[in-house]
Amino acid sequence: MAPDINLQTSQPKPVEKPASVRMSEVELQKLKKACADFESIFTYQMIKTMRQTVPKNQMGFGNFGKDTYTMMMDQKLAETIATKGDGMGLQKVLYDQLTQKYKQNMPKEGINKLK
Repeated sequence: MAPDINLQTSQPKPVEKPASVRMSEVELQKLKKACADFESIFTYQMIKTMRQTVPKNQMGFGNFGKDTYTMMMDQKLAETIATKGDGMGLQKVLYDQLTQKYKQNMPKEGINKLK
């Protein structure tokens, strides 16, 4: 006599969620600064590219150092844009994306500290 055959379909084993990632307040502040710095660099590149579309004046001889001054002014402008208020919003989006898993495993009162 043949043994009984179990015809139940096999169910995939549930994937366990990884242990919650613990980030200290110092690490979160560093991450926030890195996101702001990234937005500043991105904004500078955007300003630099926009400035290249403006035709250059070839008339004057007193333009020595103008390119260096313009570069420094654009960098400072980009830094100011990124640090005032929410900037362009890129740093908030980056920060939210990078801390999304962390926020899911965190109590609600802790999430308010991150904002």
